[in-house]
Amino acid sequence: MSDKQTPSVCLIIIGNEILSGRTQDTNLAYIGRRLNELGLELREVRVVPDVEADIVKAVNECRTAYDYVFTTGGIGPTHDDITARCIAKAFGVPIERNPHAVALISQSYKPEDLNEARLSMADMPKGATLIENPVSMAPGFQYQNVFVLAGIPSVMQAMFESVKYKLTGGAPISSRTVSAFLGEGVIAQGLGELQERYPDLEIGSYPFFRSRRFGISLVVRGTDTDRLDQAAAELKDLIRSLGGKPVEDTAT
Repeated sequence: MSDKQTPSVCLIIIGNEILSGRTQDTNLAYIGRRLNELGLELREVRVVPDVEADIVKAVNECRTAYDYVFTTGGIGPTHDDITARCIAKAFGVPIERNPHAVALISQSYKPEDLNEARLSMADMPKGATLIENPVSMAPGFQYQNVFVLAGIPSVMQAMFESVKYKLTGGAPISSRTVSAFLGEGVIAQGLGELQERYPDLEIGSYPFFRSRRFGISLVVRGTDTDRLDQAAAELKDLIRSLGGKPVEDTAT
């Protein structure tokens, strides 16, 4: 578990289709943004294939290193949807067909269409707590500090919103972004000195090429809005001293 004031989170994205490039993951951006708003910090993201040993290893490493772990993908009705089985193995518990999950899934199908493949979506570790899925009914589940969500973005988002009340966060993480048409090498020394003066904030630099010119976006992140404003003001002064024109993004 993290000893930081802001609880830590790891996201494990499961699926061969992500690694192959066939499917572009969009869940990371949503989860990262919502965690910030809830006062939790996404510290690591792993992408693992549909391989039991890899999933079990990732879950066991991450659940002990972070306060919360989210997984996305691999809880559908096909043969390669093995996430539930892997979570059970990681915790050393049997997998069972959850009767409450069966009841929920049964609401979405006519009795003659409720085949074994669809019922298999109710298989989860013994003792797991269901995560509501208001989109397609088939639930995700929680086991201790691991939250298992669907990979389909609309379903994943609905599941996340269903479970957010279980998360204990700190102060919401805000940011200030200041951009300028300056090179990283020009501002690097001053930026490092600014970071030393504000050790409680995270300051990152992100170069861009826009309007046929190189520039840099500087992002300051933290939980104390007064400190953020002070650091952003100093950052703008630094840019001006180097002959640049600072442009601040007002979104926080």
